[in-house]
Amino acid sequence: MVPISSEDREAVIDIFNHYIENSFAAYPERKVPYEFFDLFLRNTVGYPTVAAKDENKNVLGFGMLHPHSPMPTIAGTAEITYFIRPEFTGKGIGAAMLGYLLIGAGEKGLHCILANISSLNEESISFHRNHGFTECGRFLEVGKKKGKFFDTVWMQKLL
Repeated sequence: MVPISSEDREAVIDIFNHYIENSFAAYPERKVPYEFFDLFLRNTVGYPTVAAKDENKNVLGFGMLHPHSPMPTIAGTAEITYFIRPEFTGKGIGAAMLGYLLIGAGEKGLHCILANISSLNEESISFHRNHGFTECGRFLEVGKKKGKFFDTVWMQKLL
């Protein structure tokens, strides 16, 4: 586990694009260009990021924390995002990335971690529940992808 670096650009976007095209885990409807990586980096300045790599330095997954709100009174709260290459899910990589990000969150002095999950992504909801997150809110039918409405499920973990 290492912080995301600019050399991870293509691998990170390729993983993200897989979930855009094949699931409801990533919200965009169409693949994003490699330049989208710059948005990830800008949104995470000062917050922990992680790239899970194998022994050959291939990116197996990535994750990040970013501010939930720019308001100073909410500075102790961050949102978490992570994606794993599909052939590596269920092998403990998500739990390892979560652990890495939570350590970084504690070092940054964060108090609350939020996850925004599509209601059509039951695997992610279960993963978060199994790792100490609790559902704290749900916005009904606020998303629509591939002609299908979905809720956004908000889960939180207090540190």
